[in-house]
Amino acid sequence: MKISYKPKGVCSRMIHAEVEDGIVKSVEFIGGCSGNTQGVSRLAEGRPVEEVVKLLGGIRCGMKATSCPDQLALALEQARE
Repeated sequence: MKISYKPKGVCSRMIHAEVEDGIVKSVEFIGGCSGNTQGVSRLAEGRPVEEVVKLLGGIRCGMKATSCPDQLALALEQARE
């Protein structure tokens, strides 16, 4: 399943992900801090969706109520529904 998600409250403008049999196969952030989003993408790939959501959900960026990793968790949760 391919996911395209427009994040809210962060620097990245779009998140593209692919999930197959409950495993995150790929993640691409458009915009945001390149090094951080590449790192989050590589760490998420190959992991079960539930694990990624548990690890990344609720992470905040500075004073913001969310972050790019948190937005990825929200995108994956939304796709599960």
